[in-house]
Amino acid sequence: MRSREVAIFSALAHPERLAIVEELRRGPACVCHLTAALGRPQAYISQQLGVLRDAGLVEGRRRGVYTYYHVRDLGVLAAIDVVRVAPRAAGPAPGRVGVRSCACPQCRAEAAEARPDAR
Repeated sequence: MRSREVAIFSALAHPERLAIVEELRRGPACVCHLTAALGRPQAYISQQLGVLRDAGLVEGRRRGVYTYYHVRDLGVLAAIDVVRVAPRAAGPAPGRVGVRSCACPQCRAEAAEARPDAR
């Protein structure tokens, strides 16, 4: 997995950071709003916003003495929504081909199917 995806999923894996993103779903918010809405200390909210900012999930815009944070990519909100739906059975990805260096029966069978000369 690429480092951007790892950073995004790591940042969203923390319940408080996920709660911050959910609060920002409603619109831009300053740290004092997030502190009041989530019932957490200002320093803690600022620390979690820093992680979200470093992952590229949120960005802040300064207005006077306040910085209002918002979700940078609405695709992240869509991804969170996908996770909320009822779990579905997952099958193999379309076009998956067995790995030749793997000796498990599934990879051997898929690799054999992928080779036209194997039949």
